[in-house]
Amino acid sequence: MFSKTTRGSFLALLALLALSPVLNGCFIKSMAVNSVADGLAGQGDTFSSDNDPQLVGDAIPFSLKFMESILAATPRHTALLTTLCQSFTEYSYAYIQVEADYIADANYSQAREMRVRAKKLYQRALEYGLRGLDTRHDHFSQKIMTDPKAAVKDTNKDDLDLLYWTSVSWMAAISIGKDDPELVSDIPQAEAMIYRVEQLDPNYGDGSLQEFLITYEAGKPTLMGGSIKKAKEHYDKALELTKGLSASAYLNYAEAVDLKEQNREEFEEMLNKALDIDVDKNKSIRLVNLIDQKRAKWLLARADTLFVK
Repeated sequence: MFSKTTRGSFLALLALLALSPVLNGCFIKSMAVNSVADGLAGQGDTFSSDNDPQLVGDAIPFSLKFMESILAATPRHTALLTTLCQSFTEYSYAYIQVEADYIADANYSQAREMRVRAKKLYQRALEYGLRGLDTRHDHFSQKIMTDPKAAVKDTNKDDLDLLYWTSVSWMAAISIGKDDPELVSDIPQAEAMIYRVEQLDPNYGDGSLQEFLITYEAGKPTLMGGSIKKAKEHYDKALELTKGLSASAYLNYAEAVDLKEQNREEFEEMLNKALDIDVDKNKSIRLVNLIDQKRAKWLLARADTLFVK
């Protein structure tokens, strides 16, 4: 979760806590809770621009639980549901799944437990995303299961954040839970949403959609329509949109394309490009770049085990 609680929302929270003993009117309570929820759901760059990943990682769990407590009082708050979907997805990947990779060689059992936890948090994110889409489109969560293409057809640009993060959380859960046949069978649902985002706005997230599609298209079986060619096209588009300042484009290409093709020379070239990025040139994604650069260093150190000599 790389968004911020604004100063205004913090003051609103203090006011809510101070007045809670005397707020007896349901309408007044609802207004106060919704005011806090609006502030929590507001996007910002306090986390995303931070230069200390560990500090942010330590702070996020409290923020997540606080948002959940506010949501309990306003369960159909679309923006808060969206933020929770995004935040749980990002936290699970950056601070649990990736960290599990780092310790797997030394402590496989602990890494496995962490991956199980990551899967559960992705599924929690997915639940929030589907609930958010239900607030905008009646019974969306039921329709997406029976006819994915028809369900997403009614969505529009106002649904982009929900579509993107719900799909990403779903695909992340599927990827880490390949031993769960019921979950794997949900690929058409998640795919319908991510392709709807691409249809509505191929530039979504200033390149984040294209970066994600690098990995997705490269990993998708050819019989299901995936291809390295498509992955490379998404890589080129991502570089264009991010102006080469996002480590994710290089990292995703190295892991998804170069490993698959066993192209060690290009693999190392891509990872070094990720490491060469000055994280201060685009402070809005500084935290993500730092997290990605840590992974790039780890992958470079493991190159001998990743490529057949």
